[in-house]
Amino acid sequence: MQSVHIDIVSDIACPWCAIGYARLEQAMRELDGELSFDIRWHAFELNPDPSSGGEPILDALSRKYGRSREEMQAAQANMMGIAAGLGLNFARMQERLTCNTFDAHRLVKWADEHHRQTQMKMALFDAYFGHAANVSDPEVLMGCVESIGLDSTEARRVLASEDYVEDVREDEARYQEAGVSAVPAFIVNEQYLISGAQEPSYLVQALRQIASESEVE
Repeated sequence: MQSVHIDIVSDIACPWCAIGYARLEQAMRELDGELSFDIRWHAFELNPDPSSGGEPILDALSRKYGRSREEMQAAQANMMGIAAGLGLNFARMQERLTCNTFDAHRLVKWADEHHRQTQMKMALFDAYFGHAANVSDPEVLMGCVESIGLDSTEARRVLASEDYVEDVREDEARYQEAGVSAVPAFIVNEQYLISGAQEPSYLVQALRQIASESEVE
């Protein structure tokens, strides 16, 4: 069976990143038995200033996009409906606050050492969008760690150290230099870019096409 490698550039604070991965999961299920997949997650920060967190999300989005709070609330409600249809918990996404995700990205890197990278990412999405938890808070992060069966004592040691700091920074620099300015971004077989949270049907077609081209090469 042909293997397809997908590097996913995303942020925990990006709702379309969670939706995009859920749609990718649907596509991968449809392609089960036809293609196998190797997934790696890479860091991107929508709010890279660690001192700028704690603002209500609707206020922050209204200012960022120059739209009314009511418009942003409607847009968020639309995303909540899409997420629910994909089995994602976005129940409290409108109650969340802006927060920095750098330490969360470090733990995603650490979880990869334990073959739990995707599970860690999903736990963080659930905490932030489902429970409006502050994913820059070490205690929230430890809850995510424990929820996927990893050792919170080891995770605390990671956060107290400089472990994975350079890994996250290298991710951010590499993909910025490669022209990734919005997430999610899916880089397939290190050559093909799929931008945004595309529908599963589109992803199935694109992945089949990429796999066939890669096989010819």
